[in-house]
Amino acid sequence: MSAVETVSTAKAHGGIQGVYRHASRETNTAMTFAVFVPPHVPGTKLPVLWYLSGLTCTHANCMDKGEYRRLASRLGLIIVLPDTSPRGPDVPDEPDNWQFGSGAGFYLDATQAPYAANYRMQAYLTRELPELIGAHFPADLSRQSIFGHSMGGHGALTLALKAPGRFASVSAFAPIVKPSAAFWSRPAFEKYLGPDEATWRAYDACLLIEDGARLPELLVDQGTADSFLETGLMPHLLRAACDAAGIPLTLNMREGYDHSYNFISTFMDDHLAWHAARLGIAV
Repeated sequence: MSAVETVSTAKAHGGIQGVYRHASRETNTAMTFAVFVPPHVPGTKLPVLWYLSGLTCTHANCMDKGEYRRLASRLGLIIVLPDTSPRGPDVPDEPDNWQFGSGAGFYLDATQAPYAANYRMQAYLTRELPELIGAHFPADLSRQSIFGHSMGGHGALTLALKAPGRFASVSAFAPIVKPSAAFWSRPAFEKYLGPDEATWRAYDACLLIEDGARLPELLVDQGTADSFLETGLMPHLLRAACDAAGIPLTLNMREGYDHSYNFISTFMDDHLAWHAARLGIAV
């Protein structure tokens, strides 16, 4: 297990917001992540809520603009905010393409050269980073939930669908629900996973549901003024998949809201409370 370097810490709502860095065995790069630890009695283990960010983002976007700390502090929730991709001078990238490479790891394990050596975000998030969180923070890994935004909503849905029972709950803000059909993910999937679209199914929430993956329930918030609604997000496809599979889906279409953190921060408390209730926390 790699050592964890503290980049920064700051007190907020009685807890500690920290940023940390370590050398990752999965991505073969340095990886940065943020963790908020609420105030707690020493020796207490706290439930963990993972937040996965969207395209172009880092750990810092939600940390700076998500407005989660006040309620997370009251509820006693550890919030973990990973980066969205490996980064570094030796990591293959397309600097002029915001839909691929750095900031656009799509939470998958690439199989195609030259990306397979570094773009292993699924393995990083399901194996390596939880080990570090369990070892270095007061985390109760028997109580975990997950949510995310856009590409991160896609990641939250697919990671939860492929790990039944690992997460007590899963939700998303404006998720990419069918990346095999969305304009901003199809080119990335081909580069990361190759042209055989059968291999893409393991990273597509709608297709995972079609192939038999199940969750007890889902919560999704989506803005009606989101410029990516029709060609990138397509929540109606998730509605159809959940209806066919009998998965209870609460899909809130939020009138006038866009794709930004103005939207996310508005409904952040709703999601924190929803997860807390399913983690056994009195809300």
